[in-house]
Amino acid sequence: MPLATWKDLCIDTNGGEVLGRFWAAALGLRFEPDGDSGTLTGPTRQHRVWINTVPEPKTVKHRVHLDVHVDSVAELVALGATRVQERSGLNSWTVMLDPEGGEFCAFVREQAPEQRLFEIVVDAADPEPIATWWAAVFDGRLGGHADARWWWVDSIEGAPFEAMSFVPVPEPKTVKNRIHWDVMVGSLDALVAAGATRLPRRDEADTWHVLADPEGNEFCAFLADD
Repeated sequence: MPLATWKDLCIDTNGGEVLGRFWAAALGLRFEPDGDSGTLTGPTRQHRVWINTVPEPKTVKHRVHLDVHVDSVAELVALGATRVQERSGLNSWTVMLDPEGGEFCAFVREQAPEQRLFEIVVDAADPEPIATWWAAVFDGRLGGHADARWWWVDSIEGAPFEAMSFVPVPEPKTVKNRIHWDVMVGSLDALVAAGATRLPRRDEADTWHVLADPEGNEFCAFLADD
């Protein structure tokens, strides 16, 4: 049994509708504005993406970024993205910036699916242990290329994407991630016992618990009986 199941995704913004409308179009979802924030909705609750307004600006490269399926890079540029660099490897992809400067990667397909989130990519000091940890939390399937130090978790129940990938980077984590995910849990104590760390809530009235994984990546846990 998994310690947690996928709930939804959250993307920080400095306000306004531009980022929400961009990601709605890029991911094949609907944008529902709510003041300076908003929500992206899709065919299931797990497709939901919260666009949350925060005061702090983006200052460093995203440590968590999204990979998206796309028919062409040009369509993302037309939506407001900026092309940064073409990359090649096991696949070819284009590094891009969203309208607020957030990094993401575009993978051109012969025919992109309607819902276009491909995978969630997490920078890591040591990818194998953190991928193994999340595989255990989600009861997902662990895969990897040890020579490239690239590991992933797929078969995550309810997740509206193919995998979470963990890739090596030399730089340490220094600020709160601007993209994070939410999970549903039956026991917060069990998740903490497995290696998660409790972080302070911004508001004691919040119905969620803020935690960090063993590499310090923030995520929010919602108790199933709350």
